[in-house]
Order: sequence, then structure tokens, then C-alpha cells
Amino acid sequence: MSESVKAWKRAFRSLYYQDAPEPADPKLERGRLALLVIDVQNVYLKRPDPQSLDAAGRAAYDAWTPFHERMRTTVMPTIERLLERFRRDGHEILFARIACQTRDGRDRSLSQKLPGWNNLLLPKDDWESQIPAAIAPQGDEIVATKSTDSALTGTNLRLMLHNLGISQVICCGIFTDQCVSSTVRSLADESFAVIVVEDGCAAASERLHRNELEIINRIYCHVMSGDELMPYLP
Repeated sequence: MSESVKAWKRAFRSLYYQDAPEPADPKLERGRLALLVIDVQNVYLKRPDPQSLDAAGRAAYDAWTPFHERMRTTVMPTIERLLERFRRDGHEILFARIACQTRDGRDRSLSQKLPGWNNLLLPKDDWESQIPAAIAPQGDEIVATKSTDSALTGTNLRLMLHNLGISQVICCGIFTDQCVSSTVRSLADESFAVIVVEDGCAAASERLHRNELEIINRIYCHVMSGDELMPYLP
């Protein structure tokens, strides 16, 4: 494997790991490996007509444009490619999504009830709560529905992974600094080996995205691109 493909070993290093030796190549195992797609849902991809917005609305629209561009040109194509490879090779694929069981959201966790951007009401059957058609689950691929940031805390995902014999989890989705990070930390605490696909994730800004990857890299997971991951897949 070329050194350019192994650039992930030196990328996203925090001060904690500036002088650490390069990590070993991951040894991914058929039957113990799963892809987890986190919170890529219609609500986060829809956009209003900019012509209908007032000045404040247009400012917010413009602020979120880089995120939507990254999702369209980078993240969604990467996730689609990962899904194609995992399906072709017969690896397990799971999805997590944010959705509440009640119409008024009274079953949500506190973090999803507090005022602000995270205070979204996403009843489980509404269009906004669904996974976009381009990456929709197929066959009996598992979807874990949560009202928390961590997909392990709010569901029986840990038990399902255990029952499936999974010990290695490849993570992608949104938002890097929120539900992706929370899920990765929970997986690591449960002794799963985790890889985060950098170009399969996005945060509200590139700075938040990169900062969070630097925080979680090497402590809770390894971070690499989709191209870097592919040669390691069994």
C-alpha cells in the first residue's frame, strides 16, 4: 500500500499525539465488520427557496451553504460508495436516525428539548425524519431510531452489534461534532474498534468538522478517508 494511501496515520493529530508512533494498519475481519450511517436524514438536507427569505433568513441560508455543498459533492457520494462496497461484499450495514415516538416529542432526551438549533421535533413517521432515498436502507438492513445524540445510549444498538458478532464499526454521517462524535465515544467505551470516514462526515462548518476529528482521532477511533479505507476492507 502506497505511503499516500497511509497519510491518515499522520493526519488529524492533536497535541496529545504529536509525538506518538504511527498506528498499525487496521485488520478488518469479515463477519466482525459493520458500516454505521449516522443521522443522514431529509430534515438536514432540505433547503428553503432563498427568494422567500428575509434578511436574517438569507444570512442563515448563506452560512449553511458550505455544509450543503459538502453534503452534495463529498459526503453523500462517499456514503453511497461505502454502501455499494459493503453491500457487494456482504458486510453488515446499520443506520441511526433521530426521531421521537410521540407527536409532541415528549419522549426526547433533554439535549433535544433545550432551546436552540438542536431543538428539532422529528416524529418518527414524518418525511423530515426519513433517510434520503439515495442512501435508503435495503432489505433487512437495520435502522436504530433514537432521541439522543449517541446511537448506543438511546437504542439497543450495542446489543444488536453484539448479537451480530460485530467488533469493528466504520462510522459516517452527521454531524461530526455532535451525534457522530457522541456515538464514536460510546462505541469506544464499549470496546468496539472504530474508524471514522472523514469525507463521509460533515459538521456545520469545516472548522468544527476538522477540530472534532482532531479531538476524537487516536483516542476513540482512527480517522481516514474513504479512499484510504477501501484497501483495508476484506
